[in-house]
Amino acid sequence: MDIKTTKIELVKAILEIDNNDFIQKVADFINKEKVDFWDELSASEQKEIKQGIEELNQGKRVSYDSFLKKIS
Repeated sequence: MDIKTTKIELVKAILEIDNNDFIQKVADFINKEKVDFWDELSASEQKEIKQGIEELNQGKRVSYDSFLKKIS
């Protein structure tokens, strides 16, 4: 059975279940499996992003054109 067929069969099975506790367990399992991109970043990448947000909140901004000039 290919992955698409398996997914369809799972959805059909879930739709037939009326047990709220079971459905909640399935939902919890699926939510745990979702990967948050933030957790995939290194500590230094997270630090840079936080610093950038802090600078933006302080009003420190550069125009897109000046950014492009800086990196080229």
